[in-house]
Parts: sequence; structure tokens; C-alpha cells
Amino acid sequence: MSKNIVIIGGSAAGPKAAARARRLDQKAIITLIQKEEHLSMASCGYPYYIGGTFDARSALLSTLDGALRDPDYFINVKNINAIINTEATVINKENRTVSYKNLITNETGSINYDELIIATGATPKKPPIDGLDLEGVTHLHSMADTDYLRKLCERMMVEKAVVIGGGLIGMEVCEALIESEVEEVTIVEFLPQILPFLDWDLAKLVENHCVTKAVKIITSRSASRFIGNNGELTGIELDDGTIIDCELAVVAVGVQPNIKLAETAGLEIGKFGGIKVNQYMQTSDEHIYAVGDCIETKSVITGQQVLAPMGDLANLEGRVAGENAILGNKKTFPGVLQTGICKIFEYTAGSTGLSETTAKKLGFDCISSVTSGADKPHFMSAARLISRITADRKTGRILGFQCVGMGDVSRQLATAAMALAGQLTIDTAANLDLPYAPPFSPAIDHFIAATHVLQNKMNGLLTGISAIEVKKKIDSDETPFLLDVRENGEYNQNHIGIGETTIPIGELKKRLNELPEDKDKEIICFCHFSLRGYEASLTIRNNGWKNVNVMEGGISAWPYAMKKQ
Repeated sequence: MSKNIVIIGGSAAGPKAAARARRLDQKAIITLIQKEEHLSMASCGYPYYIGGTFDARSALLSTLDGALRDPDYFINVKNINAIINTEATVINKENRTVSYKNLITNETGSINYDELIIATGATPKKPPIDGLDLEGVTHLHSMADTDYLRKLCERMMVEKAVVIGGGLIGMEVCEALIESEVEEVTIVEFLPQILPFLDWDLAKLVENHCVTKAVKIITSRSASRFIGNNGELTGIELDDGTIIDCELAVVAVGVQPNIKLAETAGLEIGKFGGIKVNQYMQTSDEHIYAVGDCIETKSVITGQQVLAPMGDLANLEGRVAGENAILGNKKTFPGVLQTGICKIFEYTAGSTGLSETTAKKLGFDCISSVTSGADKPHFMSAARLISRITADRKTGRILGFQCVGMGDVSRQLATAAMALAGQLTIDTAANLDLPYAPPFSPAIDHFIAATHVLQNKMNGLLTGISAIEVKKKIDSDETPFLLDVRENGEYNQNHIGIGETTIPIGELKKRLNELPEDKDKEIICFCHFSLRGYEASLTIRNNGWKNVNVMEGGISAWPYAMKKQ
């Protein structure tokens, strides 16, 4: 007898589960119930359609070969009955039925299932403030939101816009609006930094780049109300009383799992508000699976439950659930590393695993280092990368990696994610056999260089100090001897301007007399990337100075203002 599989949700995880189930069983009866008009939307592409990276709206709804993923496509190509504009209203676990209502005709009905897969996704969080219903206040979550923003941008109807939230979506929306020639874009973020998956100093580097694009960024503030006139948005008031004039506000403060249907059915909900599932993507009911943004999953690093609403994970989870719904619980989903990446103008920012800040909050005895470098040799149009790698101090196991810059961040993150998934230590990762040729990488890849820096630090061969720590010393009137070992021409081009002394690395051995007479005086060495700074520290230590540090990442990783000639 053919299995009857019902899937609720038609965005990412649901269609993936349906497709996997069909490939494993050509006779199964598979029904997909979708509340929205559209199916299998490429929602991660919304900002790029708004910003004009591509103009074909249909590309968001089509296969690689251009076939529109509509109900006809699903039934004719995949033999999956996809019902759109229809809301699943009740799950009856005892009778194994799903009740539904067509939102166009109001027709109601029910359908039986042998196995049910819930893929109801997430809904945008809405701050509890006045004015959310004003014309001009929107989210970026649906095709309708996308169409609305694209229309405003195409018709040049917005001069000033505010994005509430500086996370992944907020930053991508910001770029899209600037690319659409919105004259003034302001980001308001209630945390002390944008991109909270990064440590502060790397996030600040991204912020600095955004400022060069005329983006205004306000951190440690939140919106207290939307101001309107005749039902239309005219401005936003912040919690400190500041008023920002604008015609458009995009609220991007995160999403929350859409669990109402599951909760009403009596399924177990996790402590973070997502549907609780096991390694088979199975809920507390053995005949019901759940996947995608509506669930809680497990962190591979910590073993703790987390929310991870990402499109790639939704597809992976859907594949596992679709297979298990057909074959029984044979496939498992191991959990997530919480890898994320975004493009922000010419910059890319991403991370995998834990940031140093998060690792410390979770109680890890961790050690980290910052490395600056290039994604290719200097003669191959190299672009800058700045990264932080974090490891367990005792075992050396890599806990996280984050990277920003104009270089190929994606490849660095992919390598790091594999290292994390394999539970590699710093010592093991330091000798990875990665692909090398000048068009693609330096002889020592940036990720491996980062492991070398941390390896040296863990072995006591390098005493590193972060830019943040250096700034704190200066601000607290400590007086370390700051040594910039770049050439004079480099220094004149740009420098920190905090009282540093310049001695080019090639002259250092002849000019040791210019260093402090007190051999216990703290000396902090640096250069552009701090490779020469490290070499300088070894020379200085070898000549009797005891308290010699290297500013990690050099001035490339300096997140504060610098002076230029």
C-alpha cells in the first residue's frame, strides 16, 4: 500500500522533503500544502532583486533551466500535489489528519497522512512599538515584501530610509537600498555592534567600510516609535529621543519560529521557542517530522539547542526528513555549526562556529588570535582578509572562525567549517593539504596562516595583543612603547597616530639603541599585517627585552580611526 505523505510549508525545507520522498518512492502519495501563492522561493535572493543585481523576478521562482516552480511543475515533473493559497489549520495526531482552508475560496477540508512533515518556517519579529501599520514600514520576508521594496526603488519613491537591525538581512537590505540609489540609509542596531555573529573588532571593520558608502550606522539604540502623517511614515524616534526623517523603514530584527500549528497539536516545543526534534528530525509524535526555520536543532560545537534559521540548513533538514518519512528513521542530521556569510558592498563577512565572545560566555577556556593577510599572492590582484580563529586552550580543538574583507571570505569559511565538522585541532589544521596555485591562493592559505599564528601563540612563540587591548592601554594612560616596523613611505600613507615610533624592520638591528633602556618596558610591535611585527619581536626578545608583544593583524585589523597624510 502506498504511503501517504503530507507536508505543510512550501518555501525551502518542505519542497526539499517532498522531492527527496518522491525520489525514494515513486508510488507514494505526496501532498504539499502552502499558505502563500508561491512555492520554493529563493528568499535569500530577495535583496539582490531589490538592489538590481538581476531584474528577472521569475528567477526567484524558477529552476536552473528556467521552469517556473508552480503547482503544474510539481505535479507534472515530480508527481507532487502542491496546493497553494491554502492554510493548514489543525493537526489531529490521533486520527492522523490535517485540516485546511483555502484562503481564496474559503473552502475547507481535511487530508489523511501516514507521515507528516511540518515546515511552517518563521515569522518576522515585530518590535512592540507604535506605528508598525504605517505605509512605508515593512519587513523583507515574503515575495510581497520584495515586490513592495522593488517598486519603491524602481520608481525612486524613497530619498531617506532606515533599517532597523544590523544583522544579516538588515545589512543586505542596506546594500540593496544604496545600490537602488536611495540617497540616505541609516541602520539602527540596539546592540553595540552590527553583525552580532562577529566579535566587535571585526564587526567594526565592516561598519567602517559601510561608512565609506555613505551609510549611517547607529548602535546601542532602538526605535521607540514610528512617526506618521495621514497614515504614511515620516520618521522614526529612537529611545534617546533622536528623530530620523524617512519615508521607508525596513524592520529586520530577526525571526521567530512559526509554531502555532504544532503547539496547538500538542507537539513538544523547545526552550527557545522552536519545535523540538531528534536527530531524525522527528517530533514528539513518531509520525510527525519538522524541519527548517520552525525547529530547534543542536549545536555541533556545544551540544546545546539553538535556533538556526538558514536556507541551506532548511534544505539539508528537509532531505533527511523526506528520506525518513519514506524509509523509516535511517538518516540523521548531526546539528549545525551556525555558519553564515553576507556580502556588504565590496566587503564580505562571515563566521562558522563560535565567536570568541560567545565561547567565553558559554564557559570555554579558549584562546584566539587575529590574522591579516591576502587571499592570493600580491602579484595576482590580492585582496585583504582579516580573521579570528578561536580554539580550546587545553585540547587545541578549533571552536570557531570568522573572516571579513574584500578577499575570498567564502572559501576561508568553507575550509574552516570542514575543520570544525571534523573536530580538528589547531595542530592538525596547520598542516592541511589545501589546493594551491597563484590564481587561487598564497602558498600558505590564509586559513592555515591563521592556524600558524594561533599555534605560535599557544606554544609561547608569540605573545599577541589585540587592537582592542592596545587601545585600552592608550586610553588608560598606560605607556607601552609602540613600534611600527613598516617603511617610512608606508607610514606616511596611513598610520594609527597613537604615539608610535617608526623603525623599518631592515634597520631594526642597527637601531636597537632607540628602544627603551628598561628591558622590562612593554614593547608592542606591528606593521601592515604584523608579519614583520612578529619578526621584529623575535629580534627584540633575542636582544634582552622581556615584555614584547605583537599587535595581532597589524594596522589592517585596527578598527579605530587612523591618520593619513
